[in-house]
Order: sequence, then structure tokens, then C-alpha cells
Amino acid sequence: MVTPGPVILEVPFEPSKPVVIEGLSPTVYRNPESFKEKFLHKTHENPMVPIGCLATAAALTYGLYSFYRSDSQRSQLMMRNRIAAQGFTVTALLLGLAVTTMKSRP
Repeated sequence: MVTPGPVILEVPFEPSKPVVIEGLSPTVYRNPESFKEKFLHKTHENPMVPIGCLATAAALTYGLYSFYRSDSQRSQLMMRNRIAAQGFTVTALLLGLAVTTMKSRP
């Protein structure tokens, strides 16, 4: 029968320090963008997504206002418009993703 060797306790990782992996840089970006810069960059890249988001928010807001005013016919119409605007936004996202993927291929 083999006797086990001494147990060496090692700290597998220290949360206060970044993990060091050979050949891997911890930061991908040399110059991180601020929120505003990134928003403007993404909006310029695919302007249909913010337009769809604004249309969705507008239809939802007006639909809720119509519901509050007891105008059920207008409220139903605006909720249907909201669904259409959400579909437009998702389609714009997917098309933008496809275009970006096609551009990055050599």
C-alpha cells in the first residue's frame, strides 16, 4: 500500500488580483470608450436600433395613456404598434449583427 505524500495547501486564486494566464492579455481594449462614446459609435454603426427602441417606447407610453383614459380601441391599436416596433427593432439588431459579421470576414 502506498502512503500519501504531504498535502501542500495553495491559494488557487486571489480575488483582489487579476488572473494571470500565459499568452492572454487581461484587457482587450487599449483605450476603453466611455458610455457616451460607445453609444454614439453603435448608433452610427446601426441607426435603426435606436429608432426602433424609441418607436417601441412611444407606442407603449401612448398605449398606457390611452388605457388610463379608458380609450380601449386606441390602447389596443397602440399595443399592436408596440409589437410591430419591437419586431422592427429585433430585425434591425439581427441585420446589423449579420452585416458586422460579414464585414469582419476576410
